[in-house]
Amino acid sequence: MTTHPVVSQAEWLNRRKELLKEEKEFTQRRDELSAKRRELPWVKVDKTYVFDGPDGPVALADLFDGRSQLLVYHFMFAPEWSQGCKSCSFLADNYDPSALHLQHRDTTLVTVSRAPLDKLLAFRERMGWTSKFVSSFKNDFNKDFGVYFTDEERNSGLSIYNYVSGPYPISDLPGLSVFTRDSSGNVFHTYSTYARGLDIFINTYNLLDVTPKGRDEEGMTNMDWLRHHDRYNDPNFVDPWLEKQPAGAKA
Repeated sequence: MTTHPVVSQAEWLNRRKELLKEEKEFTQRRDELSAKRRELPWVKVDKTYVFDGPDGPVALADLFDGRSQLLVYHFMFAPEWSQGCKSCSFLADNYDPSALHLQHRDTTLVTVSRAPLDKLLAFRERMGWTSKFVSSFKNDFNKDFGVYFTDEERNSGLSIYNYVSGPYPISDLPGLSVFTRDSSGNVFHTYSTYARGLDIFINTYNLLDVTPKGRDEEGMTNMDWLRHHDRYNDPNFVDPWLEKQPAGAKA
């Protein structure tokens, strides 16, 4: 028997209207933050980055595919891992269907990972994603945009992730970076977000947030419930990044 308060329809309606006021305030505040995000100054990208793509080497400027805006998801998939991170795969499950719609808003979506291209594309095919994936295995893109750390950097405790320093037990971490390209072909970095800043891109969580149980993750570490979408019935499932990480480490 439920222990949650149960009230009349009239009382529920009053409480719902009170909450609606706060929801509207939240929506308005989110709009204000989105405007401030767009007002951030830009940084010109002068360094040359060449990625391995399905059709051969491709420069950062070419990833725009003729559009003026580029979204890059930094996907956790270290070269030595057997498969991509389950949390990043969860994000890809949510953002991959948006790629087609984004193209009609002058925006290209690309997933970048340090995994070698053949391993990356095989995993993409296994997961059934259709948006573009490229490998940064041969360049410093992940390092320069704060989602890859060498063993020395991680052990020093001075590596910067999500704009703060700390000891990070994982070599590869998630993030999303935004770029724009002007009519002369110049590329500018406009925004990056990491960690909980990626929450907003996970529509599954947004749906769970309106249910009675919510995300129901209290007491969990490393999103214990989560699996690759084709591994929920696999009793031997192991987080891919744990294969090479020290005991006790968590994403």
